[in-house]
Amino acid sequence: MAQKKWSDLTSGQQRAILVAGCVQLSLAATAWADLARRPASEIVGSKGKWAAIIAINFVGPLAYFARGRRVVATEASAA
Repeated sequence: MAQKKWSDLTSGQQRAILVAGCVQLSLAATAWADLARRPASEIVGSKGKWAAIIAINFVGPLAYFARGRRVVATEASAA
């Protein structure tokens, strides 16, 4: 299969790639920011492991948000 050049793609295909890239970068940046701010006691596993996993396309950040964070009961939510 021959590789397509950016200029060979339709404007719709180019737009879809740009949107997907922006979503991926936003997910990863948000996950890394959350990981950096969250204490290690609120992370399932090591922070280093999750930092590497977050780099894996869409799957990494979604896995971090679904499985990497511990739910911590706060005083306000307990009342």
